[in-house]
Amino acid sequence: MKIGSSNDTEAVKAQYATSKGLDTRIGFHDRYSTNRQGFGPWIVSNYDIREGMRVLEIGVGTGSTWSGHEDVIARCGQLVLTDFSEGMLETAKGNVGAHGNVEYRVADIQALPFADGSFDVIIANMMLYHVPDLMQGLREVRRVLRAEGAFYCATLGEHNFVDRLAEWLLLDGESFHPNHNFTMENGGEKLGAFFSEVQPLFYEDSLHITDPEDLVTYLGSMASFRDIADLSTDRIREVLKAHEVDGAIDLPKEYGMFVAKGVK
Repeated sequence: MKIGSSNDTEAVKAQYATSKGLDTRIGFHDRYSTNRQGFGPWIVSNYDIREGMRVLEIGVGTGSTWSGHEDVIARCGQLVLTDFSEGMLETAKGNVGAHGNVEYRVADIQALPFADGSFDVIIANMMLYHVPDLMQGLREVRRVLRAEGAFYCATLGEHNFVDRLAEWLLLDGESFHPNHNFTMENGGEKLGAFFSEVQPLFYEDSLHITDPEDLVTYLGSMASFRDIADLSTDRIREVLKAHEVDGAIDLPKEYGMFVAKGVK
C-alpha cells in the first residue's frame, strides 16, 4: 500500500468522484491556514486576464477559486471550465453559476478536445501531480495555448504537512511514497520542456489546528492515502495528541504556482 500515490487513476477517480471530500479539505484549510488572504484569492491575484481573452481551466474541481471574482469572469471573452469528473463539474456549475461567457465540459488534460492555439490563458491548479502521463498533458496544454499565451499552475512543495504527518504516523521507508510528481521543486524543469519562460511564485503559509479532530476527518477524506486506512482512528488520535502544544497542532505548508510562457 502507498500513501500519496495519487497519480493512480482509480484512486484519483475515487477521491474526486464527488465534491464531498474536496469540500472537507478546502474547509479545513480555510479554517486553519495562518495566511488569511487565502490560497485561492492569492492564485487569482496573479492571473493576467484581460478583456476578451479566451480562458481554459483544467481540473476546475468545485469552482471555489472563482467565488467572489465575478469581475474576472466578466472580463473573459470565453471561460471554459473543465474537469474529468462529471460529479465535480456539476458542483462547479452550482458554485460558479450560469454566465453567458462560461462553458462547462468534461475533459482530460492528456487529450484536450480543443483546436491548436484556442486559448490566451490556461489554468491547471493543484492537479498536475495526479496526471498519469504528465508530459503528454503538458504537451496538450502547449498545443491548445496561443504562442503568446500564459499557463498558470499551482502546486505543492516537497516540505509539506503531508510529509510531516507521514513521519509522525511512521509511514516511511518502502511503504511511503509521497506524490512528488509535480512540485514547486521539480515543476519548473518539467514545464521548461515546453515553455521558454517559467516563473515560480511562492505562497507563505502554515497550519495552526486548534481542533485536532478536524485533522482526523481531513485524513479520512483522502482516498489516495491508502496507508491511513490501515490505522485505527484511535491510533491516529493518539499520535496527533503527542504533537499537541497548548491544545493545538502546528504544521508546515509549502504552496505556490508557476507562470509559464513562450514557445520552446
